[in-house]
Amino acid sequence: RHLANLEHGVGNASILVLLHLSRALQCPLAELIGDVTTSSPEWLMLRDLLEGRDEATLFRVREAVGELIGTTTASPSRSHRIALIGLRGAGKSTLGRMLAQSLNFPFVELSEEIEKFAGCSVSEIQALYGQNAYRRYERRALEEAIQIYPEAIIATPGGLVSDPSTFNELLTHCTSVWLKADAEDHMNRVIAQGDMRPMASSKMAMDDLRAILSGREAFYSKANVTLNTSEQPLEETFRLLLAKVKEALGSSMPYC
Repeated sequence: RHLANLEHGVGNASILVLLHLSRALQCPLAELIGDVTTSSPEWLMLRDLLEGRDEATLFRVREAVGELIGTTTASPSRSHRIALIGLRGAGKSTLGRMLAQSLNFPFVELSEEIEKFAGCSVSEIQALYGQNAYRRYERRALEEAIQIYPEAIIATPGGLVSDPSTFNELLTHCTSVWLKADAEDHMNRVIAQGDMRPMASSKMAMDDLRAILSGREAFYSKANVTLNTSEQPLEETFRLLLAKVKEALGSSMPYC
């Protein structure tokens, strides 16, 4: 019945229905919904080869494939662009401006660049054009920042890591720093910025925040440098960040 309804364009295919259909048709669910990794025999064999491998192995494979096809080799000026990643409230904007001033680098707030490209606010982009359009503006803003600034501190939106293509671009062309914080600190800092929406349903908002943190941690952890901003006051956090960045830059540090 579900298959007949879908063929006539009247079905509402929930995940559960699609799962039943995949079993009835004896094909993987990913193939049924058009997963790109099912588009050719080579894709299928690659997926089978990598399935079940641990993160360290997958990382080595990705690096090797990137070098083989020339897409992930770090650019020579990568280290001079410092990209701050992490959820909202981690301190990217505050610490980013302090870091830029100390190193005499330009500071780029990527969310502001996205709004310039779109001609409207981030919330309006999401409401009017949807998530896919927002991701396109985000990718365009990052690419332009990379093209314009050989040296810069770039504060990125928290969800940038959700787009593999854009995140790979960042990892290739920037030295990445994950500013992490406890969920409670994320929440309190967002409220301190004047956004009272989390207070409307604080328990649910905190649960959602913890779920987002958990879901993105594997991506954030790919950063070159990690610093927990909840463990010490702002000035001490900045001192640690500056030391870690200088260590990451090493001999390529463009001292002024």
